[in-house]
Amino acid sequence: MSFIHDDFLLSNEPAVRLYHEYAKNEPILDFHNHLPPNEIANNRRFENVAEAWLEADHYKWRAMRANGTPEELVTGNGDPKEKYLAWAATIPHTLGNPLYHWTHLELKRCFGIDNLLGPDTAEEIWEAANEKLKSPNFSARGMLEKFQVKALCTTDDPADSTAEHEQIAKDVGVSVGVYPTFRPDKAWGLSNALAFLDWLETLEEQTEREISTLNDFLECLAKRVNHFHEIGCRLSDHSFPTFPSEFTSEDDARNIFAKVLNEKNASPQETQKFTGFIMLFLCRMYAAKDWVMQVHLGPLRNNSSRLLSIFGPDAGTDSIGDWNQAESMSRFLDKLDNEDSLPKTIVYNNNPADSFTVATMLGNFQRDLPGKMQFGSGWWHLDQRDGMEEQLKTLANVGSLSHFVGMLTDSRSFLSFPRHEYFRRILCNLLGRWMTEGFVPDDIELIGGLAKRICYSNAKDYLGLKIG
Repeated sequence: MSFIHDDFLLSNEPAVRLYHEYAKNEPILDFHNHLPPNEIANNRRFENVAEAWLEADHYKWRAMRANGTPEELVTGNGDPKEKYLAWAATIPHTLGNPLYHWTHLELKRCFGIDNLLGPDTAEEIWEAANEKLKSPNFSARGMLEKFQVKALCTTDDPADSTAEHEQIAKDVGVSVGVYPTFRPDKAWGLSNALAFLDWLETLEEQTEREISTLNDFLECLAKRVNHFHEIGCRLSDHSFPTFPSEFTSEDDARNIFAKVLNEKNASPQETQKFTGFIMLFLCRMYAAKDWVMQVHLGPLRNNSSRLLSIFGPDAGTDSIGDWNQAESMSRFLDKLDNEDSLPKTIVYNNNPADSFTVATMLGNFQRDLPGKMQFGSGWWHLDQRDGMEEQLKTLANVGSLSHFVGMLTDSRSFLSFPRHEYFRRILCNLLGRWMTEGFVPDDIELIGGLAKRICYSNAKDYLGLKIG
């Protein structure tokens, strides 16, 4: 029997029915990923499977380093085939890791290849996959159509050009809605004044306005929010160790901003105050425009200074952080809620020790619409079977699983859409287990309807995106 067989990860009869009759054929709405919009605009074709599979994938990089792979074949300038062979040599050592499942799901669903990847099959799989990549169906757009992706949201800085998104929107050959997500984290990077000023120059170019005061800066951010909205953006995205909880006056923020304009680094406390000030400013706009604010909470980034100096950020050296989340989260959400300016919110938690804290805190601020405050799917280090199940069970225990908006890839690869299948199988297996245990009614239509909503329609209704 194939490893990736029809009932993969489905360990009970109700799970099999839930998946095949209700979840399997739902379309995909991938509302958070890091796909390059230029590759969709230009309908990128991949020269080989190493290009399609290994570029910018820090999950794979971590596994390869753990297998003793030289950095030249991880993030360096090594030959693409040698990098692929190093990955093939790594895969047999990832049993129990989601990478093992993702890899074989991608081989099966993307290329129709049913072999286990390893040193003995690497050459055969290299040739077979590369032959498939020659087909137009395996271009960037071809992969989106293959997996029934109705809409996707890339991750974009306010200073980024949106020309590719606008090009895609006008292209009748693109059936998928491709929208930017507003990711303004550099807007409070005041601890490195020179880097911030470089970014500010790019923002000036995009807005065609000189920034010499705090007011100029706020108006430029607002202009970019308005522009993103005009081209279909309905989500923002932010990553913090903890929620901002230091709020300051406009006068204080103006003084901090002026200090950085004079090429002086802001202190940690000044940076925290400025972050809180800017986030409140932005959140009020998000709420007014009915956007969804996403917060990725809790990572400790760039732990290896050696790899940071060689490669830069996102090299695969980030870990789960260990901070007190409750008080700062409460203070931030409560301030906006009291102003009637709290936008729809999805919080993705990185530390499993904080899951009940985050989920119960979000429940304090539900209002106006079903599932306004979302406890997001298992993210990053929790993006695996145990993490997904625990997220689903936590939400069911202290919130409303029925209104959950479901899965996203958070990926940089066009081959990663089978991760939605992976999530759907795990979801259906959990629901099926509950049915067999008598924990929920043995009612396939009732539970099947729940599965369908989580897989697609809840996100469609919640996000407000124009669906392709």
